[in-house]
Amino acid sequence: QVLLVESGGGLVQAGDSLKLSCAASGTIFSGYTMGWFRQAPGNKREFIAAIDWSSGNTSYPNSVKGRFTISRDNAQNTVFLQMNSLKPEDTAVYYCAARSKTQALTISFWEAYGFWGRGTQVTVSS
Repeated sequence: QVLLVESGGGLVQAGDSLKLSCAASGTIFSGYTMGWFRQAPGNKREFIAAIDWSSGNTSYPNSVKGRFTISRDNAQNTVFLQMNSLKPEDTAVYYCAARSKTQALTISFWEAYGFWGRGTQVTVSS
């Protein structure tokens, strides 16, 4: 059973930085892409970053490129999301997810991810 547990969320001011963690367990993640999504009230779940567990290749949408960085620690089985220059519009619940590489849907589709954490709240005040 794959288990993903996010941590590191909180209340920060605009311009601050925050680093989220996702502790992963239950399988060999070399066969997975790990993603971060976020969802604000009334909005769709939004793709914000992904990393290939084996190669370390990363992908970001333009909305966060240059501000957010995804990384992983193989020894700790943990994925991180470093968020810099935070804006009030970054306020959302942030989710960690795992997508099998056998999945046909591309990494930006939340439907491609079969395993999800419970999320961690990030609130950015102006």
